[in-house]
Amino acid sequence: MRRTPKRVAVIGAGSMGSQAMWRLAARGAEVIGYDRYAPGHDRGAAGGESRIFRAVHLGDPGYIPLLGLADRMWDRLQRETGFSLRRRSGCLVMGETASAPMRLLLNASTAHKLDHEVLDREELARRYPQHRLPDGHTAVLDRMGSIIRPEASVQAAAARAEQLGARLRRYTPVREIAPAAGGGVHIVTDQGTDHVDTAVVTVGPWVNTLLPDLPRAVDIRRLVSSWHIPTRHDWFAGGAPAFVRSAPHDCYGLPSPDGISVKLGLSFARYLPVPDPERLDRTVRPEELATFRELIGELMPDLNPDPIRLSVYMEGYTASGNPLVGHLPGEDDIVVMAGFSGSGFKLSPAMGEIAADLALDGTTEHPVGFLAPAGVGAA
Repeated sequence: MRRTPKRVAVIGAGSMGSQAMWRLAARGAEVIGYDRYAPGHDRGAAGGESRIFRAVHLGDPGYIPLLGLADRMWDRLQRETGFSLRRRSGCLVMGETASAPMRLLLNASTAHKLDHEVLDREELARRYPQHRLPDGHTAVLDRMGSIIRPEASVQAAAARAEQLGARLRRYTPVREIAPAAGGGVHIVTDQGTDHVDTAVVTVGPWVNTLLPDLPRAVDIRRLVSSWHIPTRHDWFAGGAPAFVRSAPHDCYGLPSPDGISVKLGLSFARYLPVPDPERLDRTVRPEELATFRELIGELMPDLNPDPIRLSVYMEGYTASGNPLVGHLPGEDDIVVMAGFSGSGFKLSPAMGEIAADLALDGTTEHPVGFLAPAGVGAA
């Protein structure tokens, strides 16, 4: 006897939700997606034309297997859609040699046999003169590093899901997610109420509004991206890899896809709180640019400190820095993915696969137990 496909709602078709829709539809689920805007919009975290993929990780080595899965899934999404969604640029990770994050990164990269190279100050200056490395700092070149096209990736994953039979309700905010008596979940919108077997909640900055009973609220922050033109014509020589700097500088950057400018971003400590994601302040004031100017002057003096473009986005952070991935406590039919703390986009196709596991099978074989703080469990 043929089994009826499981009916799964994916609420939020952005970074994680578009990938979850793709993987659920690929596995035969009846998928209904909801988004208050449409895939690829600039009101969440998936904007700015470029994001970094890197295999080496500043933090818990538990991410490394998940990054390996994500690497394979990025390739799969490109094959299935025919779109070029990322470019192997390499990625430089720089920080104080004696710091705990850099020691952990170096040890984990060696233990997991990641394709990387350690560059001292002189070697970095020879190969990548666009960067300055302070005394006592080390650079690690991650050869698997890539530059991802975020808006195109979200749209490609959502479109592939629709090709596989998923339905996406654009410009349809979900007002309530309510467990149904006897099992399943009610999805309430302004157009009515749908009943599904399982709901996957991937609403990014709106998670506290939609799930007010989470064991711990996700801290929503406003981040600024700034684009700068090099003052020397050969700034992009050597492939111009993406880069990340750990404390005390805490910034990142990527060459723009058009090869004209460099996109810069700062760390969580520089981000302002967002009390209401529907009222994001998109105005960047001159005083907010001071940190960009200081970093450019110290570390990248061949960039013009006056930006040619500024954009504002939102991201969700947890106290631990690890996202909430798993079932809502006490609710086997509601899966939550939230609070990726600025590190989620590179993992998004892996999270789509894991979301499909949790929604269809109730558990996953992928090692995500450490990503379940604050009472949200993966199984």
